[in-house]
Amino acid sequence: MDISFTDRELDVMAVLWRKGSGTVAEVRDALDDSFAYTTVLTVLRTLEDKGFVTHLAEGKAHRYLPAVTPALAGRSALSRVLDKIFSGSPELLLTQLVSDRELSESDIRRLRKLLDERLAKSREEG
Repeated sequence: MDISFTDRELDVMAVLWRKGSGTVAEVRDALDDSFAYTTVLTVLRTLEDKGFVTHLAEGKAHRYLPAVTPALAGRSALSRVLDKIFSGSPELLLTQLVSDRELSESDIRRLRKLLDERLAKSREEG
């Protein structure tokens, strides 16, 4: 499943992922920017049309719930970035990640641990 969000859609999804669900008013209140109620409603309906959000009737309002997890959305987005920007090279992506960020020593240790674990798993499978 290809999951792609506009910036506005991603802002709304971030609220739903963080809160678990929300009415249009709740999502609007949680957004940093001052989006109009109708704008948030339109974004939620678009996300629902795409299959990324569902809703439950709650009185006169609808309660919107995310239909995709942040992990699934992240994998899809990362796959597109990897293919389109880094020519499918995980090494180039990782190089960019660690070169452009202010990583603490503990961040680097955690990344090294993840890579070491992945290497060990690869050896076991191979």
